[in-house]
Amino acid sequence: MTISPDADAGAEFDPALDSVTFESDAGLATRLAVEAGRLLVDLRREMFAAHAAPWQVMDNGDLLAHRFLMHEFAEHRPRDAVLSEEGADDGRRRHTDRVWIVDPLDGTNEYGEQGRHDWAVHIALWNRDSLTAAAVSLPAMDMVFSTDPAPVLPDRKFAKPRMITSRNRAPHAAVIVANALGCEAVRLGSAGAKAMAVVLGEADIYLHDGGMYQWDSAAPTGVAAAAGLHVSRIDGSPLVYNAREAWLPDFLVCRHEFAEPILDALWGDRWRRRRDAGWR
Repeated sequence: MTISPDADAGAEFDPALDSVTFESDAGLATRLAVEAGRLLVDLRREMFAAHAAPWQVMDNGDLLAHRFLMHEFAEHRPRDAVLSEEGADDGRRRHTDRVWIVDPLDGTNEYGEQGRHDWAVHIALWNRDSLTAAAVSLPAMDMVFSTDPAPVLPDRKFAKPRMITSRNRAPHAAVIVANALGCEAVRLGSAGAKAMAVVLGEADIYLHDGGMYQWDSAAPTGVAAAAGLHVSRIDGSPLVYNAREAWLPDFLVCRHEFAEPILDALWGDRWRRRRDAGWR
């Protein structure tokens, strides 16, 4: 996945205003990820203190974060389209250069469990065929990762490759790779939390197969690529965003030294032939 510079902020810019008031796309993505996360942290604390049921906490969290983000986009990027997990598909997105792809609360189940930290807020901007800005916040950990400034990838610290997978099930592709590479497996919720574990150096590989949408992977893809990680579909092909169908069922994030061994374990030499043929 190629991450392009934050080229066109897209907002109305009044030169009569001081330039300090202008907010870049990456700056907006980062701010919204942080502010939505703080709202979610406060809501979760208040609702659990009031003995709300977990489903109420989850539903209210999804709605609160979505409404906040839609208000902010309407105010700060009114000409841009939005593809959100919690909203109706914006028909404008197929006919515009700029589309925000967001998951207001990634890891809703984890959000509904007291004490869990593995949930996230995803904000990404697709601009003319590539992701140009992205941010992922982990609000329960008071952390945010952005394309600008890009995260610095730490050195590896594990003897064996460490693979992170879903807390509920291990996809068959992940089992194949774990056996081939001799991986140590770690389970975690939220696609954003898992991808950021690779960015943080707490894992080497995140592989998902079996169901996912554009909003699940767009922001993690942007941040992981900016950090210098390999990001792709599990067959090695590029991740394509703002496609007509929101469905984008698989996702691979890993350190570059593991990319070819992973793809070899899954596909042998077939993935190279497809790559050399332009992924046809």
